[in-house]
Amino acid sequence: MNQNDLLYFLFNVFKYLLIYILLGRYLINKQYLLKINKLIKNQIAKALNKKTNIDKIDPINKMSHNAQFTNLRNFNYYDFQTDMSNHTLAEYIWIDGTGKNLRSKTRVYEKKIEKLEDLDWWTYDGSSCSQAVTGDSEIWLKPVYMCKDPFRKNIHGLLVLCETYQGDRTTPARGNFRYLTKKIMDEAQHEEPWFGIEQEYFLFSRTGTTHAWPLGWPEGGFPNPQGRYYCSVGDFNCFGRAITEAHIRCCLAAGIKIAGINAEVAPGQWEYQIGITKGIECGDQMWMSRYILLRLGEEMGAHVVFDPKPIKGDWNGSGAHTNYSTNKTRADGGLDYILNNHLPKLKEKHLEHILVYGEGNKARLTGSYETSSIHTFSYGEGSRASSVRIPVYTTGLKKGYYEDRRPASNIDPYLVSGILVDTTVLDSKYCDEIVAAYKKFRRSLVDVTEQDQE
Repeated sequence: MNQNDLLYFLFNVFKYLLIYILLGRYLINKQYLLKINKLIKNQIAKALNKKTNIDKIDPINKMSHNAQFTNLRNFNYYDFQTDMSNHTLAEYIWIDGTGKNLRSKTRVYEKKIEKLEDLDWWTYDGSSCSQAVTGDSEIWLKPVYMCKDPFRKNIHGLLVLCETYQGDRTTPARGNFRYLTKKIMDEAQHEEPWFGIEQEYFLFSRTGTTHAWPLGWPEGGFPNPQGRYYCSVGDFNCFGRAITEAHIRCCLAAGIKIAGINAEVAPGQWEYQIGITKGIECGDQMWMSRYILLRLGEEMGAHVVFDPKPIKGDWNGSGAHTNYSTNKTRADGGLDYILNNHLPKLKEKHLEHILVYGEGNKARLTGSYETSSIHTFSYGEGSRASSVRIPVYTTGLKKGYYEDRRPASNIDPYLVSGILVDTTVLDSKYCDEIVAAYKKFRRSLVDVTEQDQE
């Protein structure tokens, strides 16, 4: 090998050695960056209180998974400083044909709306909401209740709850039971019925559009047994508090009579209370509070589940325990009136009440997990294993309220409040009408679904 060949050989060795060193440094840095990215993703998944396939989380969208759980400023959207005081954004909200789901759309008014009477009736496509067929799809929205919109800033925003009517503007659309409850409440107003509903629900984390699992649960698996989660604190016990804190603040900002929140018996399960509400206001405020909660779940990437028994097995279901009183039960001697007047009437109409106390309630009312049997009516002082619980507060004062523990978490509060007042105050005057309307609703829901599929 001559000198030139040796120099050429050494040059190539040096060149390939340099390439190897640079490539090695690049790979090391890449692995380091991948580890950092993986760590970030794991922190995001931890914020969601779930086990997640970290490779499916897009770091660009991590705001929707992490910061929205802790930073309420995200609800300001586009915080314009321009003067929009002469406009109103009215969010029209209604119950669709399932009787469980809420829909909404926005209407702009070029004026400041101050009274319910200033809001116009509006229409929507009922064929897309299980309330009509395509050939005759127009459904009317009648504003019946409004409150402040806590989601829109620097503009006059309203949340507007509506009754739904068919094209003639007089026939209630499928899923509208408010009209019937309003008739009952108007007739029973002399007794001033008061309500407080305890709304239980689960928060599920989304892993896509079709699959979800409760917050705090390993995906596809189960957490530690119940016992440590009720009214709990701490990272290993309490899951989803940021959503519930946002909910109570938004409800208060809207003017909803929310009375409290607490973590419930199962992990990822929560409760809030609405009341005291009077008459038809009970259903109005319950539906509006649900809308606000669903909106927050939408913003924070959590699925709100009102199913009364979403997880089978040794886990509590969800209810909507309804606290109820009238003038006579709140007056002196009210406890005797409850025992000798209200409770016998409720026992007589137990099956009619169960019919309208929520779908899937049979899986919940088993006589276990703080429930009574769905088949029999019972009551007891301080008992959470009875159909009706008489609180120690009421027995101590010998007057006050009692708690109907039978309603499921997915109730229509109009039906529950309506049939309670009808049974106890109006001696079941409208009971047959309520039952017939509900049975017709269940049949017609199947009919319209089949027609849409055709």
